[in-house]
Amino acid sequence: MKDEYFMREAISLAVENVKNGGGPFGAVIVRDGEVVATGVNRVTANNDPTAHAEVTAIRAACSKLGTFNLAGCVIYTSCEPCPMCLGAIYWAHIDKIFYGANKHDAAAVNFDDSFIYRELELPKDRRRVGIEELLPDEAQAAFNAWREKGDRIEY
Repeated sequence: MKDEYFMREAISLAVENVKNGGGPFGAVIVRDGEVVATGVNRVTANNDPTAHAEVTAIRAACSKLGTFNLAGCVIYTSCEPCPMCLGAIYWAHIDKIFYGANKHDAAAVNFDDSFIYRELELPKDRRRVGIEELLPDEAQAAFNAWREKGDRIEY
């Protein structure tokens, strides 16, 4: 199948999702020319701020394939991924991203994530959401346990 076919599927999911009370975003994950999973934005429908189309598609694909590693997969998303989704895509090891609309198109309809990029560039003490390191030495216990765990699964 051609890339345009899968992108049209993602766009169609987004349009249909608006009709079903969700946000205007859809995503399709493909491996070897076959759809593995799809996702749509259900943030307000599910009261879940992480339920973006890309994240729901990644969750579904991982569940279906029984793995957290989606290497060999491609994601088609109706809009350029936000920082959270982009992070999830990288953590999932997806090989390539195709997107339809861009972040400026999203901002034009009040889905503006530019403030997150600006926040990340600020020193921690100037960010809108307070962030402070607390008990860093004690927190090393989890990393020490991980280092010592002989049967850990790297990701």
